[in-house]
Amino acid sequence: MMFLNETEPHFDPKLLNPLSLAYMGDAVLEIYIRAHLLKTQAGKPHRLHREATRYVSAKAQSAALQKLKDELTENETWFIKRGRNAKSGTTPKNTDLMDYRNSSGLECLLGYLYLADQRQRLQELLQKIVAIIEVGDNDE
Repeated sequence: MMFLNETEPHFDPKLLNPLSLAYMGDAVLEIYIRAHLLKTQAGKPHRLHREATRYVSAKAQSAALQKLKDELTENETWFIKRGRNAKSGTTPKNTDLMDYRNSSGLECLLGYLYLADQRQRLQELLQKIVAIIEVGDNDE
């Protein structure tokens, strides 16, 4: 996964709007899921896209967050709350409002970890998210 170049001017991602962090986190999760699917179940792009939606849906992200919340640091929980409480100005069409807010919180955290160049922790959480969603799918 590509990260910010250390020669670029430093900025503090904590100062970014939580929805901007969620925007970044959404992209990070999407690319991680796409790479995961290509490694584990290569197929036609349409099928891969359908499969990816299992992982990136607000419902799946919210469920993953609920299982991860006890493993998060105080700082990580702070980013979750910032993202969850941010007012986006839009209402979700096909999902529960709480799932939508929880997924925004998770994406906010992922965006922060990416922009703060916390590679190891980001990788660890992404792996756990995938595992939680895959186990959850097997439970249904």
